[in-house]
Amino acid sequence: MIPALLIHQVRYDLLASLRNPRARFFTFFFPVLLLVVFAGLFGHGTTTFDGVRISLARFYVSGILAMSIITVAYGNIVISIASARETGVLKRRRATPVPPAVLIAAQAITTLLIVVLMASILLLIARVGYDVSMPLSGLAAIACTLVVGTLAFACLGYAVAGKVGTLEAALPVVQVTTLPLYFISGIWIPSAQLGHTLQNIAAIFPVEHLAAAMHLASVHGSLSAALSARDLLVLSAWALAAAAFAARRFSWLPGSATA
Repeated sequence: MIPALLIHQVRYDLLASLRNPRARFFTFFFPVLLLVVFAGLFGHGTTTFDGVRISLARFYVSGILAMSIITVAYGNIVISIASARETGVLKRRRATPVPPAVLIAAQAITTLLIVVLMASILLLIARVGYDVSMPLSGLAAIACTLVVGTLAFACLGYAVAGKVGTLEAALPVVQVTTLPLYFISGIWIPSAQLGHTLQNIAAIFPVEHLAAAMHLASVHGSLSAALSARDLLVLSAWALAAAAFAARRFSWLPGSATA
């Protein structure tokens, strides 16, 4: 019974996400647009990461891939949960025979599937349009980082959604908690070009660790060098802390998210 319910819920969540115009734009079209702009206009130079000189096009591919994971696993979840809570969808779902664990697991699986699809599109465009290819070891490291990063930011999404009271507040909260970090965490600007103070501030937050793990995966040819165990451990710690917070503060009822 539970596997059938889970498959049905994953199918429903996947179709709902793909049919949402806002979600489609920010999940697929916006990252592709950024990749075309950054790699096309600024990707001809070089930068250094982990002692290796790489093209800026390669840097932007892994940076925008990290940003896309955050958009899907964090931004979309905060906004969708705020909307579902305010419109009473969460309350009605809670009253159905479907266990809450199935609803949460289905959303996690749906998020992971969308991230995999989005990452595949970005990597294909990078290979065809900008001659940025990844070795098999790099792809394996990217896959590991993608799974850990998606789960970490999905947990953060649930934790933050528990404190967002209205749908109108959801998008500003997502922007305030991500946009400043994009500038100092190696998403759009190489960290080597930033001062030590900004680098130290960025290292506190999970965005920098996801970006660093993605950059490392795109730089090195061996799996041991491409896989950033330290950054993945930090992301896992954020995931556990966020999941514990969400379990205590998450609300299914409208108007009680900030209580």
